[in-house]
Amino acid sequence: MLEWFADIRLINGEAIHASPRKTGAIILGGGLPKHHICNANMFRNGADYAVYINTAQEFDGSDSGAHPDEAVSWGKIKGSAKPVKVHCDATIAFPLLVAATFARRPHSANSTN
Repeated sequence: MLEWFADIRLINGEAIHASPRKTGAIILGGGLPKHHICNANMFRNGADYAVYINTAQEFDGSDSGAHPDEAVSWGKIKGSAKPVKVHCDATIAFPLLVAATFARRPHSANSTN
């Protein structure tokens, strides 16, 4: 089996079998990976969360520049989701996002834990 085909089947399978769990996507840049991740979530009636980080603009009609509302209209993101598009270079925005949300914070000296 071709590697790319196996990757698409894996992505689709993860989205389909996520139920009852929720799915979300943090998409850096755009293009083909964005397309396949969003399409995989169509199989489960849309992603529950979506964050797009790129510098692409909507005016040229590219998939990379598409606003999350376009994905909602196709069922790639749930209508009840609150998707976000960050107009910034991913190498700047993503490390800040990780530092603010996912990075482990050391306990302070005054902490009771």
